[in-house]
Amino acid sequence: MNSVDYEPETELTVAKNGKKNLADPTQLKPVNRQNGILQVIVETPKGSRNKFAFDAKQKVFTLKKVLPAGMVFPYDFGFLPRTMAPDGDPIDVLLLMDEPAYPGVAVHCRLIGVIEGEQLEGNKKVRNDRLLAVAETNHQYANIKRTDDLPDVFLHQLQEFFVNYHSLEGKEYKLLGCKGADVARRLIKQAQDAA
Repeated sequence: MNSVDYEPETELTVAKNGKKNLADPTQLKPVNRQNGILQVIVETPKGSRNKFAFDAKQKVFTLKKVLPAGMVFPYDFGFLPRTMAPDGDPIDVLLLMDEPAYPGVAVHCRLIGVIEGEQLEGNKKVRNDRLLAVAETNHQYANIKRTDDLPDVFLHQLQEFFVNYHSLEGKEYKLLGCKGADVARRLIKQAQDAA
């Protein structure tokens, strides 16, 4: 077997016909201004132990890490394009929908709130909030309009997932609370301004 050197390209690969092979989802429109619907790009599907992330240099989704046996992502996780959160990545979105999606799928959804939190990186505290959104096309969460519509135990377990998830990386994660859509919209605006 021959070994092949791999060197990531810095621009999109162009096929023989001159068309781009893969669109950059980080450049898609994040929010429909007329109706407030978000366009979330799924990175990691619900039920997966694999954590996927979009690699902006290579323009593909890559495997970032694997959770330990018995631990899975409880819901689809993705990001909001054209945003920059305080942690240096696009703002994170936890997406409630009937069935898991696939990495790279764009899902239209409505914003219901945010789980606010911060992580300790060395001696520095960095905000790492997770927006909460509901897919526009679904049955199970169709009646969820705001975070108050979710059971308290649901939110508690979700928040504990984030604490445990960061603990696996040796990071301390502190929950700051669960807020409504108005606070979440302000965070989106800040993240769009920072991008």
